[in-house]
Amino acid sequence: MKNFDINEDPHRRYNPLINEWVLVSPHRSKRPWQGQNETVTSDRLPEYDPTCYLCPGNVRANGEVNPAYENAFVFENDFAALKQEEIAFEENKNESFFKAQPERGISRVVCFSPKHNLTLPEMPVVAIENIIQTWQKEYTDLGHVDYINHVQIFENKGSVMGCSNPHPHGQIWAQSSLPTEVEKTQNNLKDYYDKHQSNLLQDYLKEELKLNERIVSENDHFVALVPFWAIWPYETMIISKRHFGKITDFTVAETTAFATILKQLTTKYDNLFETSFPYSSGIHQSPTDGESHPEWQFHMHFYPPLLRSATVKKFMVGYEMMGESQRDITPEKSATVLKEQSDVHYKSKI
Repeated sequence: MKNFDINEDPHRRYNPLINEWVLVSPHRSKRPWQGQNETVTSDRLPEYDPTCYLCPGNVRANGEVNPAYENAFVFENDFAALKQEEIAFEENKNESFFKAQPERGISRVVCFSPKHNLTLPEMPVVAIENIIQTWQKEYTDLGHVDYINHVQIFENKGSVMGCSNPHPHGQIWAQSSLPTEVEKTQNNLKDYYDKHQSNLLQDYLKEELKLNERIVSENDHFVALVPFWAIWPYETMIISKRHFGKITDFTVAETTAFATILKQLTTKYDNLFETSFPYSSGIHQSPTDGESHPEWQFHMHFYPPLLRSATVKKFMVGYEMMGESQRDITPEKSATVLKEQSDVHYKSKI
């Protein structure tokens, strides 16, 4: 019987945040690729696009005109996934198979920059700081709405992630319930805290820093790493070193440090295949239910779909849909590849 080699042999890894497993098959990364190749758009975007409904001064789909904004700009989503109206509803507690309940909430769009052709890695740190300050204000304002118990800040970057407009922007969905993934995280963080009287992600981060096998970037206040249980090929997570639960707990120095590591990480992504790297990213932080949440630790997830190049995408199909999540390249390998990327954006060298 051969000895187990985590870098070569199939194995499962446990994700304590959501109490799920992922199958890792490192030997499969050697297989030749004959599947789908994505189309990469190499066209240079203009700084201003008169047809873009997010550019300053342009008319949006609902007929409203954007102001001539110079920094981050927020507006109510014209095609909101959530509605603010209160709806009368009486739950049928005897229903087993057809349960439904209304969900109340607020959806907003956050334009990161007035410039149509910029993404986070191409922005100066001070501009990213302005985005963070905007997120802080929105988290506070939305969290103070009496029926809002969770505020989800996220970005879908790139058409392959379903983003319909290349103008740099993200979204905020605030709602009355905890979303499923957040609720799973909440439950596991709380279970760990109750058992150990310490924070799961703080304890995990201490161990990651000792091993230094999956660290991509680090500064005085934040660490960007590939989680041990990562699903996507180049999935990463940014974790705060100091224990706090929400974005409004940042010090001035932490705001700058977070902006800096956001720029570094997204620059490394773009440099990996010298393309505008697509991803879905989102901040996970304390619920806004008015309760104390010492179990929470501020962190941000990045889920990029690219696997081998700018044109080869990872698909979650077959076994992933019927069994459990699976990956080929090990988290240690992807962390090394990302760490080796320059902090200077490839476009600045052209």
